[in-house]
Amino acid sequence: MNKVSIIIPVYNEKNTVEHILQKVEQANFAGLEKEIIIVEDCSNDGTRDILKQYTNRYKILFHEKNQGKGAAIRTAIHNITGDIVVIQDADLEYSPDDYDKLLPLIINNEADVVYGSRFKNQDNLKNFILKNKIANIFLTMLTNILYGAKITDMETCYKAFKKEFIQGITIKSNRFDFEPEITAKVLKQKARFIEVAISYNARGHEEGKKINWKDGIHAILTLIKFRFFD
Repeated sequence: MNKVSIIIPVYNEKNTVEHILQKVEQANFAGLEKEIIIVEDCSNDGTRDILKQYTNRYKILFHEKNQGKGAAIRTAIHNITGDIVVIQDADLEYSPDDYDKLLPLIINNEADVVYGSRFKNQDNLKNFILKNKIANIFLTMLTNILYGAKITDMETCYKAFKKEFIQGITIKSNRFDFEPEITAKVLKQKARFIEVAISYNARGHEEGKKINWKDGIHAILTLIKFRFFD
């Protein structure tokens, strides 16, 4: 395996997008060649204009209307050329340096899918906003009950996949329900799945965090839906 495709869905992240791109470039990613794919999901805060300056440097795909994180990832997957695919949010909650922990498990053929778990790192517990922590624990518990699994962090952003595995999954969700959908399909397909501890620096809604209680309801419904349907 020689190359990793880094998918970055972006929506209204003018204050952080350049910083995260710098951090992605500087991170090692287990020594693999990097392919950075950005999907600009029709931001209205100036992010779009910032990214237009980088079109000669990165593979940037522009949505003409806002569709959501899941739709952005779906767009990116059709354009990847790497052997491994990872997902990176455009905020600063997660550190790209942590991918060095995830990727070797796929490179060494120990796993098809690796999740970075925020809950496996006890130092992260103080970083969570309480209501978000409770929601994450509940959704992960529901996932384990429905799918007979033993995972610790269903909603984590940090996920790494073998290219052929992620391209073999049809992603139907458009918004943040991508997370429960992809987890449901990973578990139903009996993928070789491993979690590793990562760092986490939570941000609040005043800092631009977009997920809310409605997304939690959608996550519950998505977990139930894909337990019984494809």
